[in-house]
Amino acid sequence: MSSRNQSCISGPEDNGSEKLRRRLLRIDSNLGDLEVQKLKFLCRDFVPHKKLEKASSALDIFDHLINEELLSEEDTFLLAELLYIMKQNSLLRHLGYTKEQVKDLLPTRKQVSPFRNLLYELSEDIDSENLKGMIFILKESLPKVETPTSLSFLEHLEKQAKIDPDDLTLLENLCKTVVPHLRRKIEKYKREKKEAEQKEKELLSASDINQIHQALPETSSEETVYRMDRKHRGYCVVINNQNFTSLSRRQGTDKDAECLKRVFQWLGFNVDMRVDVTKERLDEVLQEYKSHPDHANGDCFVFCVLTHGQLASVYSSDEALIPIQEIMSHFTAQQCPGLANKPKLFFIQACQGGEIQSSVSIEADAVNPESGNSPPKNSIPAEADFLLGLATVPGYVSFRHKTEGSWYIQSLYNYLKKLVPRHEDILSILTVVNNDVSQRGGTKKQIPQPQYTLRKKVIFPVPLQEPPGRVFTDS
Repeated sequence: MSSRNQSCISGPEDNGSEKLRRRLLRIDSNLGDLEVQKLKFLCRDFVPHKKLEKASSALDIFDHLINEELLSEEDTFLLAELLYIMKQNSLLRHLGYTKEQVKDLLPTRKQVSPFRNLLYELSEDIDSENLKGMIFILKESLPKVETPTSLSFLEHLEKQAKIDPDDLTLLENLCKTVVPHLRRKIEKYKREKKEAEQKEKELLSASDINQIHQALPETSSEETVYRMDRKHRGYCVVINNQNFTSLSRRQGTDKDAECLKRVFQWLGFNVDMRVDVTKERLDEVLQEYKSHPDHANGDCFVFCVLTHGQLASVYSSDEALIPIQEIMSHFTAQQCPGLANKPKLFFIQACQGGEIQSSVSIEADAVNPESGNSPPKNSIPAEADFLLGLATVPGYVSFRHKTEGSWYIQSLYNYLKKLVPRHEDILSILTVVNNDVSQRGGTKKQIPQPQYTLRKKVIFPVPLQEPPGRVFTDS
């Protein structure tokens, strides 16, 4: 779904790809055979195993990650995470990261699974004598290899299904006999896994869903879910304001815009991206989509705004303050008959209150109001079929990382990918997003706020293609 895959014409994107490959070449020159084996092991969840087995260099692995859309000029964090795990911190500079930056981003951006991390950590602590002891215990069931490494030993146990993320009994018993102190790592993994599973159960509790179902009247599924079977899914407009007349530049917003484009294209929408939109241009866009003839054949409409903001209002690139309700009012059934009785979803990444002093890599999408005029407090039309997803509650800031994008949009992107295939409706997804965003940050906190007048559930059909960032298992 990424834009770089949609053009075959040579241009700036090709130059970006060439720049990335030059950096990867420098990283490869600093990795020996042992590091390549470690890299292959850590990538077992990202690259088909048959391809990994044929990889003879780090460059081969990098190529596979690029092909799987897990590594690009715009997003090198997965490779940075892999190098960080391997303690190759001096190589992070080639990707524009420091050790401290990667460490700070891991809680919200890590992609290497806890199980893979655990096995890697154990392999680093199993010395040659420990390994001999483990091999001796399992001698009858091990393949005859001359000098297995701790990594190849653990990989064999995994391939033979003797260990997996849910069952580490064999490995725990081996450590108990040969390296007792390593059991603490396994116990920590099991404890954290149990806590994570419990948290997910609380978020997606079946009993909660049942209570919602019981509260609904006895109606057919067609009466409780919006139609998603017309000629096309609909349009998704993304207003991405980065540069302003005098307000600060919104670094990192392009990351949000690209993620929104990917995920809504994946969901079947025609995405229209508009950059640095003035008040006059926004009025033109609103008029264009208010009277768009294709709405009649579409299922849904999505409108995203990435910009600076104040309470219930957002800024155009020429710094006109526009009430959110004014934007949404163009799409009521009276103003836009083509969208009558269809879900209209608005997502706003902008602050709803005063600016807060933040760390170097975190900014707030807030503007200190200089005018004494209070913006309107009601931001959603008093009409059915609207949903407004605000990045934060009224009066508070929303945070955006200068290179990785905003907490809210990145969470929305991730959970749409994860939960649409589980047939979750949009309000359930936004509830999970609320929980995710609320747990980010240290002393600085943020909680999004959905407002809606939906009458039915919005459940997107599961796309036929895989979402970005696939996870592979043995076939």
